[in-house]
Amino acid sequence: MKNLMTLIVLLCLALTSIAQEKKTEAKPAMKPALLVIDMQNDFMPYMSDEQKTTLEMINWAIMIARKNNIPVIRVYNYNPDFGPKQGTEGFEFEKSLQVRDDDPKIIKNYPDGFAKTNLDETLKKLGCNTVFLCGLSATGCVLATFFGAYSFDYQPFMLKGAILSQDHKLTDSVEEITDAISIETFGFMAARL
Repeated sequence: MKNLMTLIVLLCLALTSIAQEKKTEAKPAMKPALLVIDMQNDFMPYMSDEQKTTLEMINWAIMIARKNNIPVIRVYNYNPDFGPKQGTEGFEFEKSLQVRDDDPKIIKNYPDGFAKTNLDETLKKLGCNTVFLCGLSATGCVLATFFGAYSFDYQPFMLKGAILSQDHKLTDSVEEITDAISIETFGFMAARL
């Protein structure tokens, strides 16, 4: 009887070990993209006075992404009734940002960058399963895209100091509720992919 009990315990331990290995194997490696959201000239005058620092942080995130072969995706807001109109200077990203013309470009009509756009398709083509978010507005489009990412099975991370809103206190709140990670943490994660 004692040998039978020992055998059952060993069998249970072996099955538990096999199940744990399968869980570990099933989890895909992180393959991220950096989303730079709505950093358009028409919106900049409405943002808080922390613009210079935020632009520097976004450029730092872009530099980290490029150094680690992480795609940078530009997400633009366009509303046919309210603008900014495509092809105008107001529609374009702030000039100091280090985005490039060959970075994928998504144009959205809703706050969530995934809503009725080809963002999901673009990310899938790139093999991405994780998104790091920066841009504006922290309380609007960046936050909507953060939560929208979950609906498409992406793991989203908000980048602390790289999001902007009309009030820095609101930005701080968004960073807190999304458990935003620092640019340094992003760099650490990116270097280990």
